[in-house]
Order: sequence, then C-alpha cells, then structure tokens
Amino acid sequence: MNSSRSEVLILGGGVIGLASALFLLKAGARVRVLEQGSPGCGSSHGNCGTITPSHAPPLTMPGVVGMALRSMLSADAPLYLNPRFDGPRLRWLLGFARHCNWRDFAAAATARAAILQRSRRLLAELVREEGLDCEFAEEGELYVYRTARKLAADEREHVAVLERCGIEVQRLRGGQVEAMEPALKPGVVGGLYHPGDARLRPDRYAAELARRVVELGGVIESGARIERFDTGQGRIDTVHSSRGAFQGERVVLALGAWSPLLAKQLDLRLPMQPGKGYSLTYARPARAPRHALVLREASVCVTTWRNGYRLGSTMEFSGYAEGLNRTRLDALRRGAATGLHEPEGPELQEEWWGWRPMSVDEIPIIGPSTRWSNLLLATAHGMLGVSMSAATGELVAAMLAGAPAAIDATPYAPARFRL
Repeated sequence: MNSSRSEVLILGGGVIGLASALFLLKAGARVRVLEQGSPGCGSSHGNCGTITPSHAPPLTMPGVVGMALRSMLSADAPLYLNPRFDGPRLRWLLGFARHCNWRDFAAAATARAAILQRSRRLLAELVREEGLDCEFAEEGELYVYRTARKLAADEREHVAVLERCGIEVQRLRGGQVEAMEPALKPGVVGGLYHPGDARLRPDRYAAELARRVVELGGVIESGARIERFDTGQGRIDTVHSSRGAFQGERVVLALGAWSPLLAKQLDLRLPMQPGKGYSLTYARPARAPRHALVLREASVCVTTWRNGYRLGSTMEFSGYAEGLNRTRLDALRRGAATGLHEPEGPELQEEWWGWRPMSVDEIPIIGPSTRWSNLLLATAHGMLGVSMSAATGELVAAMLAGAPAAIDATPYAPARFRL
C-alpha cells in the first residue's frame, strides 16, 4: 500500500486500533494505522495484562462520588481526585455523578459483561490461530481479602452483579486461598476466584498484534502525530499528521485517552476524562504468585510472567497532567507488602504511568458517528482496553462491512451522546 489513501484509516495504534486493524485485514480490507508514538506505547504498555470478565461491574456505583471527593485529602488513596480546579474534569465528574445510580449501574454492568465475555473467548482463539507470543495463560484471577468486612461487602455487591451476568465466581475460605497461593502472607480471611479470567503480557500482545497487521498487508505509520482534519459534505476527507497527509474511505478513531482532544477538531464533545494509572515492573521474584491477584484492601493488582512481575492499579483523576506521582507508586509498594512475602522483585525494571480513556457512563464508545458519515469511533474502554480489544476489533470490522454483529452493539453506540 504505497498510496496515501486507504480503504480504512485507523487513528491510534494501541490494542484497540491494532485489534481493529487485524480483524479488518482478516475480512479483506486495506488498512493503514496512524500512531503518534510506536504501536502499543500508551496505556496498552504498562497495565497489568489481566483479561477480566470479572471487572464487569462499573465504577459508577452509588456512593463512589462521595468516596472520590473524600480522596482529595489523601493523595495515596486507590481512587484519587486531584483537588485543583479543571473545568472539563468538573463537567465530566458531574456527568459521571448522574450515572451513579442503580439503574445505570446495572445497565453498564450488562453491557460491559457482554463485550468482556465475547472478547475473552475471542482472545483465546486469536492467540492460538494467529500464533501470538504474549504469555497468554488461562489461570483465572484471585481476589484476596484480609478483613471480613471487605469480603462481605464484595460478596454482597460484586458477586451478585457477576452472577446476574452469568460470570462464574468461586467463594474460598482463607486456608484455601493460602494453599492456592504460597506467595501470600498468613492472615487471609477469604477469597473470590474468577476462573474465567486470564492474563497476558500487554506489551508483547500489542507487539504481536502489530506484527500480524503488517504480515497481513496492513501499514503502520509510527511517529504520525495527528495535527488537523480536512472535512467537507459531512465527511472526513484528509487527516494531516506529522508524517504527511492521509485519506481513508472510512476512518476509525481509536485514540484512547487522546480521543476527546482530537475529536474537538471535528466538533465532537466526547464525554471522557483520562484516568491515570501506575505500575511497577520487576524481574520475577523467587516466591512469585501463581495466579493474577487483586489485593482488595490495598486495591493492588499483581501479575506474574515468565521473566517479569508487575504491581499496578490505582485511579487518579488529574486531567492531562503528565509524569509519575511518587506518592502513588509508594502506595503500590506498601499495598503489596501487606499481602506478599516478596512484594518486589530483585530488580526494578520500569516505573510507568499512563492515561486510561474513561467514559462518563463507564461503557465504551463504539460505532458510527452521527455527525460524520465515514467516521466510526472505538474508544473509552477505561481500564479494560486489553480485555475488550478482541471483541471491539470484531465489532468494528462487522460494522464497516455492514455484517451482523456477534453481540448487541446498541449500548456502545456514539448516538447516546449525540456524537
């Protein structure tokens, strides 16, 4: 593909853009991806790599806004709202608060469960059929509890939601959890095991998706920062980037947390904010966990790979403020130390931060724009971009081909926000 014109032009080379490119190529489309850095360099790179139907319950639970407001006094809180004034963030927070009711919570959980479960099945097929070397393992994920109060709360809320969505959860006693995971310190009161969850190494997954895209004839333009758009007659004609001008018969906006910034140029007001996450990556410790873990009281996710080990999670709403927050990295270390014999590996390999694309209703935005006839949006996957990537790619390919979708696409439609 030597011309600057493509059948499908995908803006964004994270796991959503790359998975969309792969499914489109498999369907016979000619595809070009524009990525401002290198493929998978954004939030696709440093997350914990868990594939989690267990995360179907959204953040929009009644009471969460009050928790976020109280967190303004605690910079190391798992959910932290930076107290500085930020107009767009405040508007987003007010919209988010309107969705923190049980009706919207249930609707979001159902929508998220559908795409998460479909994606989980597709990912296993994709890894096998495309030969993706990304340390994919189907070992489930274990939530670990050290207080009966927290366990009871999750059994009452988290488990009930998952069971309504048809997602299996196994309740375990403390002794069972410690037998499953010798890496844990004594004092576990119980656990919730999610056998349908999986894990992979996210940087390898993104690299392998990029490899297959190129092998199937797709083009990835790295270092192509999008600068502006030419539009006319309700269509996007040309996308201007730091690597030149490109055209596409169809355009897919898959820019993650950068989506609302670029969408403004198209007169689209995406109801999104960046949710900043952090992770610490180490060489693998001797007593590494056998399963992906969530240490619930500390809200720390722990993932082990063949040659690596990662502590991650936390959610910080600080707008588009860049850089590491040492207080939050220290909180990850302290949280891991409360639960693990070896909370850190022998060598620190990377300290990382990244922006997750958080929608106001905690449901991704996937589907055709109501404003631009050749634009399709695939963004706002929050903390679950890797988990939802395969089903999103499949959905994008089906929509652009006019084919029936494997899941009901209605809940994800941009039309709900008049986009």
